[in-house]
Amino acid sequence: MKNLTHLLFVLLCICLPVAVHAQKDKDKDDDDSKYLAGAVPEVDGKVVFTKEFSIPGMSQEEIFNRMQKWMEARLKKNENNSRVVYTNPEEGQIVGTGEEWIVFSSSALSLDRTKILYQLSVVCAPEKCTMEVEKIRFNYREGKEKYTAEEWIVDKYALNKAQTKLVRGLAKWRRKTVNFVDDLALGAAEALSASTAKKAAETEQPEAKKEEKSAVSSGPIVIAPKAEVEVKTPAETTKVTVVPATPLTPATPVASGTVPGYKEVAPDQLPTNAIQMGAGKLVLVIGTDAFNMTMMTANAGGSLGKSSGKPVIFSFLSPDQPYEQMEAAETYTVRFYPANQTEPSVVLECKKMPSQAPMEGQPRMYVGEILKAFVK
Repeated sequence: MKNLTHLLFVLLCICLPVAVHAQKDKDKDDDDSKYLAGAVPEVDGKVVFTKEFSIPGMSQEEIFNRMQKWMEARLKKNENNSRVVYTNPEEGQIVGTGEEWIVFSSSALSLDRTKILYQLSVVCAPEKCTMEVEKIRFNYREGKEKYTAEEWIVDKYALNKAQTKLVRGLAKWRRKTVNFVDDLALGAAEALSASTAKKAAETEQPEAKKEEKSAVSSGPIVIAPKAEVEVKTPAETTKVTVVPATPLTPATPVASGTVPGYKEVAPDQLPTNAIQMGAGKLVLVIGTDAFNMTMMTANAGGSLGKSSGKPVIFSFLSPDQPYEQMEAAETYTVRFYPANQTEPSVVLECKKMPSQAPMEGQPRMYVGEILKAFVK
């Protein structure tokens, strides 16, 4: 009887981890939207992950220095042949090669992992930066099996015919590769947003909760450098229950008649200095009904720019500001009030565009495509 009890205990210890892993795999299958069609982009038949960063106000030299420092630290932590192999400060180019382990699963009884080899390239320019991860290869089972990304994780092989599910067997490769590139993109974003480059993590972090889209496929990341962000007070969020007491008075001829007292201009013709943070405040207005309208100040600032070729305005809420109503909004209005002025000098009607979820402790960024622009 004692031996039978001992045997049952051993079987329980063996089967319980298997059941746990099976449940984890099922949970992954329940939400694989992040890894479906388009998650592994191809350019001329080659897998090339591309991420764009917009850093308003930062020079090419500063962006280059931060990215070079981050890449050197990120590749050095691998303690192998990973290194920066080429730099050109004048052209803003940095190229590195990396080799590191991707762990699929690990337990006391087994370790399932592959080595991923890749090329990491960065091109820096004034106020922007583009990162590419390409030439991805896998050395599996200590190099006994070798695959390229093009033959292993692309849509053609890793998705079912309807492109609604991951193919069993290749699913783990696609998930882990997308997560790996996401981690690189978020590391680069942190390096660009911090006053000094992010130090490489000493230990592997737990896999983050999946989002609908990966960091790489969710559009450009717009970054407010920490050194230029000043967070002072909690959000000024107020329910407006009456029409503003002071009406707008004409200052220039009315072109469109949409906003009395303001001249309508083409969004892409807005002067770059139309909004000067530090010389006024940026107010976000959600809703058009004066009796059910929300206004909040973008405490961490904002700036004009472009995203995917469209004129946009970047608005940043400080980490402690409420943001639920902005998350729910599809359209909103941005008003810029110069210092000591009760009327805005710029009014922008915007449609909210997808933006990157913030890292913990970082300002929350919203990108608004400017549909209409009015100036004093």
